[in-house]
Amino acid sequence: MITSSGNACVKEVMQLNQKARARSERGLFVAEGVRMFEEVPADRIERVYLAKRAERELYEAYGARLAGLSVETVADDVFDRMCDTKTPQGILCLVRQFAYSAEDLSGAAKSGGAPLFLLLENLQDPGNLGTIFRTGEAAGVSGILMSRECVDVYNPKVIRATMGSVCRVPFLYTDDLCGAIRALREGGVSVYAAHLDGTAYYDAFDYRAGCAFLIGNEGNGLRGETAACADSLMKIPMAGRVESLNAAVAASLLMYEAARQRRNGRA
Repeated sequence: MITSSGNACVKEVMQLNQKARARSERGLFVAEGVRMFEEVPADRIERVYLAKRAERELYEAYGARLAGLSVETVADDVFDRMCDTKTPQGILCLVRQFAYSAEDLSGAAKSGGAPLFLLLENLQDPGNLGTIFRTGEAAGVSGILMSRECVDVYNPKVIRATMGSVCRVPFLYTDDLCGAIRALREGGVSVYAAHLDGTAYYDAFDYRAGCAFLIGNEGNGLRGETAACADSLMKIPMAGRVESLNAAVAASLLMYEAARQRRNGRA
């Protein structure tokens, strides 16, 4: 049993929680809590850590799954220091990161009928990104493409907010978002940018064919040159003095409008 916060394994987990560079160099991320342990594919789990207080209960519930994994028990006070949450559930695991290519996103699109992509520019809020992944899976997105300046998808807050969807939704960072947009358009995918200067409301467009929604930074929106790459600018109607919506809320509205049209067979 690990009893010291100076243990190398403890230090590794804390670094992975705190530093994107450490996550990138090690190719690992931390998945904390029972839900994430259930959702992560077993063949991607490198190691599991259990708090001593929860060890018996967790083995009773997940003995068969734990049996095939490398498991370490940790003293309660040390385990709590390893966690990013205030009320740890007694289990966390180190998981090997996912690796997708542009071909993987294209393949996912082809296997599910008309593709539906989300394109994200410079999103900074971990909760927004995680919620977008979760809602994207529910709405049937083919994949998520992000600018390099977006928050790290393996940030522990992002991972928790995805509720496991990060394990199933293909995603990719790009150094050239405008170039990626052009490639999508050349492949027959229509790109719609959520923008305050939109010429029409979002529900006036037909999303039944291949399409992608472009969402910008929480505070600044889309850069002008990025918005200019889209086929159309559209907006979401808002009453009162509200000028814009939370990025995750806006993305959810757009994704579900596309899902509604495809489900009903009409715009």
